[in-house]
Amino acid sequence: MRGALPRIFSFAGTDMKIIQLTDTHLMPPGIPANGVDPEARLRAAMSDILGRHADADLLVITGDLCNHGDAEAYALLREILAPTPFPVRLLLGNHDRRPEFAAAFPDHPRDSNGYIQSVLDTDSGRLLFLDTHEAGVIGGIYGADRLAWLDAALAEAGPAPVTVFVHHPPVADGIRHFRDISLHDDGALLARLVAHSAGVRHIVFGHIHMPLSGTSPEGIPYSSGQSCTHRFITDLTLPDPWWTDGNPTYRILLIDELGFRAFTVEVGQVPTVRAPICEGP
Repeated sequence: MRGALPRIFSFAGTDMKIIQLTDTHLMPPGIPANGVDPEARLRAAMSDILGRHADADLLVITGDLCNHGDAEAYALLREILAPTPFPVRLLLGNHDRRPEFAAAFPDHPRDSNGYIQSVLDTDSGRLLFLDTHEAGVIGGIYGADRLAWLDAALAEAGPAPVTVFVHHPPVADGIRHFRDISLHDDGALLARLVAHSAGVRHIVFGHIHMPLSGTSPEGIPYSSGQSCTHRFITDLTLPDPWWTDGNPTYRILLIDELGFRAFTVEVGQVPTVRAPICEGP
């Protein structure tokens, strides 16, 4: 790796509010993906985010931004995200195309090899944004050149813990459909993270289109967000699970004195009865 690690900004403050969207799978306007209108889902999610979370510090979309990597779909993504008043970090997934993404987002940070990965230093530790996209591969690739970048990013973090954002899960998820299409790195990425002496606060990923949380055998906590658009009916054993519809979702990620917390928001829920105030004991 050559040159300084790319950043957008440094966040000063011990509390962070991050919004995570994932697997938005945008198509050119009016074209559905797996029976769902991804543009309508993303617009609804962004309307809710901007209306309720204007105080957020960062928006992260953890990959599969567009379903086929069309230039028209990336232009649509750029238009939908334009009103966002806080910084945005975009990751690439297997459905994306790096050249088309780079043309639509020429100023988005990348490393010296052109991978869409970068760091963000905060008072709560370093955030790492990784690029596991490889053209023509459904699973993720994180080869020697990307590992060299990660080694430098972890070394430069020093005594700061890291929080990792990535599309493909670097851990075994136990879902049959994803058995052969997760990260193809023989555990190299996770081994680097385990070796970071200051610790890994959390690994945040997408790809699997369903919520998942757990802890790796090495003790590193991880979780995925629900897809903003089409998602799977949860079945851990089917190699060919069913897609289904549903309300758009996103997550609120908080890093503060309580540690790391993730809350899922479902857009469009209908209130029924207000709960009473509970004052204890």
